[in-house]
Amino acid sequence: MAAADDLKFQEFDDAANLLAANPGATTISIDEPVQIPKNQRSRLQEPGREEDDELLGTDDSDKTELLAGQKKSAPFWTFDYYQTFFDVDTYQVLDRIKGSVFPVPGKNFVRLYIRSNPDLYGPFWICATLVFTIAVSGNLSNFFIHLGKPTYHYVPEFRKVSIAATTIYAYAWLVPLALWGFLMWRNSKVMNIVSYSFLEIVCVYGYSLFVYIPTAMLWIIPERVVRWVLMMFSLCLSGSVLVMTFWPAVRDDNRRIALATVGTIVLLHALLSVGCLAYFFDAPEVDFPAPIIPAHNGTTVITKS
Repeated sequence: MAAADDLKFQEFDDAANLLAANPGATTISIDEPVQIPKNQRSRLQEPGREEDDELLGTDDSDKTELLAGQKKSAPFWTFDYYQTFFDVDTYQVLDRIKGSVFPVPGKNFVRLYIRSNPDLYGPFWICATLVFTIAVSGNLSNFFIHLGKPTYHYVPEFRKVSIAATTIYAYAWLVPLALWGFLMWRNSKVMNIVSYSFLEIVCVYGYSLFVYIPTAMLWIIPERVVRWVLMMFSLCLSGSVLVMTFWPAVRDDNRRIALATVGTIVLLHALLSVGCLAYFFDAPEVDFPAPIIPAHNGTTVITKS
């Protein structure tokens, strides 16, 4: 039979010898979690990255979201499935509108307002309100510009409603779709790329358009300089929401690709703003023909303005 000393683990003998040689040494049990001192943890993290981790989300902060995603969803052909996209109250919508109108530097719009409960209620009605606001304001602007001219006869341009609807809704849905696909593609190549969901991107674009509703009302002012100043202000305000949301997601990608992505986002947003102002409000004036008044003797008289 083996002796009692042969049944001992050699590791315990080594540990006893080490403790005898260095009584001040610290021992760690395998049952105790390893704790890293705060000063060491601060050295392990790169400076300037803590804010980005907070914006984009860490593993600990995403546990609640992952657990929330485990909820069973209804089939897509049922009404309950689409009802979840509109499950928001008035206070949530107002809070998200305030966040889009008053963006806070260093705060991510998705993480701060959207990710807990993305919705389509706000983006849908914001786009619908913007469509009618631009169409009605464009007609009123055209009326005030030509007001007082004897040759002008006001005719409502209902086609502006359909043109505005096509433009606004195409921008609010197709651009987020393209951006979502691009982020998914880059996420498969670069691990640090954060890919937002399609619903989150639609929310960001939808709420970022709210500032153009009061701006379109002010575009009725018959002063071209005032209109363009208001357009630049709204563009900078809403564009900053998009930049602060998507730049932290692509900053770890190739530098040129990241800058090109953000530049494309801003360029498309600027084209929407300039296009709406130029087409609906700053369209070139048309010389209306003088009205023809028939005379009693069978001849016609053309009046001059």
